[in-house]
This record gives sequence, structure tokens and C-alpha cells, in this order.
Amino acid sequence: MTTIGLIGSGNIGSTVAKLAVDAGYDVVLSNSRGPETLQDLVRDLGPRARAATAAEAAEAGDLVVVTVPLHAYRDVPVAPLAGKTVIDTNNYYPDRDGRVAALDDGSATTSGLLQEHLADARVVKAFNNIFFVALAALARPQGEGRSTLSVFGDDESAKGEVTAFLDAIGYDALDAGTLAESWRAENGRPAYVMQYATDGDVTAPSPAGADVVRDLLARADRSDVQPAAAAPPS
Repeated sequence: MTTIGLIGSGNIGSTVAKLAVDAGYDVVLSNSRGPETLQDLVRDLGPRARAATAAEAAEAGDLVVVTVPLHAYRDVPVAPLAGKTVIDTNNYYPDRDGRVAALDDGSATTSGLLQEHLADARVVKAFNNIFFVALAALARPQGEGRSTLSVFGDDESAKGEVTAFLDAIGYDALDAGTLAESWRAENGRPAYVMQYATDGDVTAPSPAGADVVRDLLARADRSDVQPAAAAPPS
């Protein structure tokens, strides 16, 4: 069985971990404060979960989720992620991360920056545009009423691996293009968070299928490269 490594165990990371455990995966969690701070979460998740350092989680994971603030992406360990598929959940929030000129002028994407840092890994963007409450609530078995999450990446086999993981934890996946296109699902764009909310209330989850997600991604305007101020979903 595939082991999921998590670098970052905040709202999104812990929610992905719970969905993965429920689907039968083992998970190895880490954060910036040390494994001892994750003992309550590990206890709640049960025997399939354990806490570790970021380097240990990267080494242990067959598939690794990086869910840290953008300003910390250079702290993600490089060597143990070589050759692995890495899911990036990040968004750019200037009030949290500081200004990043390449993101402000649209010459880079957040996942592109992580891919540069992890040159020998295969980065796929996912989970960045759904509030953690909705992520926990909307997982469904295959069939009618299932929600769709967008995935972006430059490696087709890596996107296939992430698609299979999403399917296992209760979501369909929409291949939305390359990492260069991943700005379409980020903070301030039409496909950011609200398609999974009821009447603008992110604490009241509402399912969204592939047609809805595809339409919202297509509405994104590249001329507006300044991210909107918003509370991060992670």
C-alpha cells in the first residue's frame, strides 16, 4: 500500500491525512515545529499514522504532499523527493508571504517555483482551491454527486498518480493543464474555493462537478495578475 508523506500538517494537510487513512493509506506527518507537536493528531488518526521530521516524511512517502506557506517552500527537503510525485497545495498571499515579483508580474506560478526548487521531483498542483471544511465533507464514492478537483502538472504519469489518489479518497480529477496554467485555480480567480461553497459560505460545503470547475478555470483572466486578499484555505 502506498504511503503518503505530508510536509506540513495544517488544516489542508491534516484533512488530506484523514481522507488518506480512511481510504487505507499509511501516512507520515511532519511540520516545522517537530514531531512531538503532532502527537494529538496522530492519536486521532490511529495506527496508520505517525509523526516524523520533514526529511523523514519526504523519505517515507511514496507520494508526498507539500502543504506549507509559500515563504517556506525553500525549506522543503530536496534530496529525498528526487524521482517522486509531489502534490503542491500552495497559494500566494502577499500579506503572509511578502511580495514575490515573478508572481506579481505573472512570469512564474507558485507550483513552478516549487518545481524549480525540487528539480528532480514531479510536482502536481492540487488541493489549493478548496476550503478544508469542504475537502473533508465532500469526499464521496464513485458515482453521481461526486466533486471534481483540478490538477495541473508537466508530467502525465505524475498527474495519473495524483488522479488515482484523488479517486481513492473520494474525488474525481480534472486535468487542467501544465504548471504554467496553474494560476487559473489560485487565490483571486473564479475557480478559487467558492465553487465548493453554498451561497458564498465556505463553511457550508456544496459539491461541484467537472463542468463547473472547467467553466470557472476558463473564466480566469491572465491580465489581472495581482492576487486578491483572502483567508488561505490551508
